[in-house]
Amino acid sequence: MSFFDINNIANARVAGMQTALNISDYQFTVALTLTLVPYIAMELPSNLILKHVGPDRLLPAMVTLWGIIAAMQGFVTGYTGLLLCRFFLGLTQGGLLPGLVLYLSSFYPRERLQMRISAFFSSASLTGAFTGLLAAGITHMDGIGGKPGWAWIFFIEGLFTFSFGITSFFIFPRSPETARFLSPEERYYVISKLKSSRAISEDDGRDAFSWVEVSRAFSSPQVLLLIIVTFFNGTQVFGLALFEITIVAGLGYTGNQAQLMSVPPFILAFLASMISAYFSDRYGCRGLTVIFFSFWCIIGFSMFYATTSQHVRYASLFFSMTGTYAAVPAVITWMVNNSAPHIRRASSIAFSFVANCSGGILATWLLGSLSPSPNYTAATIAYIVMSTGMALVSSLNLLYLSRENRAKAERRLSIAKDDEPEHLGDRSAWFVYSL
Repeated sequence: MSFFDINNIANARVAGMQTALNISDYQFTVALTLTLVPYIAMELPSNLILKHVGPDRLLPAMVTLWGIIAAMQGFVTGYTGLLLCRFFLGLTQGGLLPGLVLYLSSFYPRERLQMRISAFFSSASLTGAFTGLLAAGITHMDGIGGKPGWAWIFFIEGLFTFSFGITSFFIFPRSPETARFLSPEERYYVISKLKSSRAISEDDGRDAFSWVEVSRAFSSPQVLLLIIVTFFNGTQVFGLALFEITIVAGLGYTGNQAQLMSVPPFILAFLASMISAYFSDRYGCRGLTVIFFSFWCIIGFSMFYATTSQHVRYASLFFSMTGTYAAVPAVITWMVNNSAPHIRRASSIAFSFVANCSGGILATWLLGSLSPSPNYTAATIAYIVMSTGMALVSSLNLLYLSRENRAKAERRLSIAKDDEPEHLGDRSAWFVYSL
């Protein structure tokens, strides 16, 4: 629902919203940027209060509120109204994705987490596919109730979100200990698995808020390196999510044909995300997964840059979109796996999403105003450089974590676990970093 409601403005644009509101490409880019500013501002504070407010309350409340705001975009008649809607959409959505990642990390062991994170992140690519199909159908409602087809895209998809938000109040458990669908034996098993994998620890129960832990998260080398990776990846994700259909339209496809032709690359991205998550969990290869899909991005963006052929450029989207979307769950899981205790983990997750969405702001200008369609030359060159940067920085992080694991193994030989200071979290000699 989140991906539907933040990205369906691209489908509404193709369906005639920009012309109907009489706004320029520059104004459209400003509207996209404005969505991400409050979105970024909410990510860290919402993650820090999630445990205390309760994910069973905070997350459904976010979904319900933005469903209302998303639907209200259909009533917009001018630029000011659009800006207001996009601002409040970002404000209510900002805490959801980092909150969901933090929430999932308290339910699943580290070695099983990427499949679960991928299940909802790859829904971004699946949503991209269905958004095109759904928008193609909804635009046929043009004129019903005196509203244009693009307005009905917001009405219907916003109603879906609102309904799901209300339902979520009744189905979201606060934690594994309070999950009503688990028996006492199953709860004990889940908690035992979480502790044995160090997904949670005794420190989590005593983990009161501390700015020291927030600063420790930001000063951890593995967090800083992955912040760079998520910035590069976020620039690609938001660029393709918001402009893929415009890119397809620039290849000569128009109207509903463009909506439908935007679907297949998203489907391949979804399949690749789920398959790679299975192998990454099974073999514990977060870093190699990121590096592998970085090369997919390099291939895709290089193909788009090197030719003006409509068919080759369309084929390039299968590489660039698959590489971009499939890398996301691996990067995020890698960050989560290597951050503890709770406040440090909550902070590192939020920092990664701040970097991701900051890349999104850059993307709205790269593909919006700084790099004109249909060639997007400057943006494509930037994406090739960023994809290369993702591979290099991920390799550096892999080397750093491998070295740290060797150093920790040596420390374990020289000290007893009880002799180690408390509250070290991921810096403990008994915390083995995921590679």
